[in-house]
Amino acid sequence: MSSEDVESNQNHNDHRLVRKSTFNGLIIGFITIVGIAAFFAGSYVSELNSNQITEEDLDDAIAKLELKLLQNQLPTKQPTPTVKISADNDPIIGNPDAPITIIEFSDFQCPFCARFHIQTLPLILEEYIEKGKVKLVFRDFPIQSIHPNALPASVAAECANEQGKFREMHDMLFDNQNQWNKLETSDVLSLFSNYALEIQLDKGIFDSCLTSGKYIEEIRKDLDDGRDYGVSGTPGFFVGNDQIGYVEIKGAQPFESFKKIIDAQLEA
Repeated sequence: MSSEDVESNQNHNDHRLVRKSTFNGLIIGFITIVGIAAFFAGSYVSELNSNQITEEDLDDAIAKLELKLLQNQLPTKQPTPTVKISADNDPIIGNPDAPITIIEFSDFQCPFCARFHIQTLPLILEEYIEKGKVKLVFRDFPIQSIHPNALPASVAAECANEQGKFREMHDMLFDNQNQWNKLETSDVLSLFSNYALEIQLDKGIFDSCLTSGKYIEEIRKDLDDGRDYGVSGTPGFFVGNDQIGYVEIKGAQPFESFKKIIDAQLEA
């Protein structure tokens, strides 16, 4: 269940909530982010000749690859929790003092990450996080080679976190993924700025943060850490704490898979 997936095309024009000209300043500022984004490619980039392959061919090839990965990557058993995984200083959902931590490496444009958010996370919230047993630490793992809007989405979430509303922006981005996942950069910026208004952020502070590039190094650190921990696709999870170690869960597994691991870690 990796994130390397290409979704169906949508009508983007319906979601252009603010005229592009209004965001000329944002676009110019965001060039910094787009320019720096090249370093995210690393081993995740596949070189393709756009003159030799159509978008339809690419969609079909990636869909077949995703199916193969889905079939081959489901773990038969979970590894022994022996590795220490850093939560860094990333946003937390839940009680910071909860005994068990779920560290998630995620890509806001990844459809499987959205599936986890919509189908599984609400059950984890109800049974564990809202009861103070578990907290979720969100670490960024935007795979720019196939999800070009993942980086600005990560930046938007970090900027919302500055104003104490990471959870609200996190939910907004995943709930509305189909609105923005295929938009051009200028339209993504305008839409995220409107999301900021919807969740009652200070728009001026948010827009300045979004275009400043100030969280590039933070996001890069998350990527580097995830790579060091063996994360190769999203979503990827590590469940535990520093005392008992962490168990890895790969992909958007159903709630039952998380429950089994969480309960075992709570008893450890």
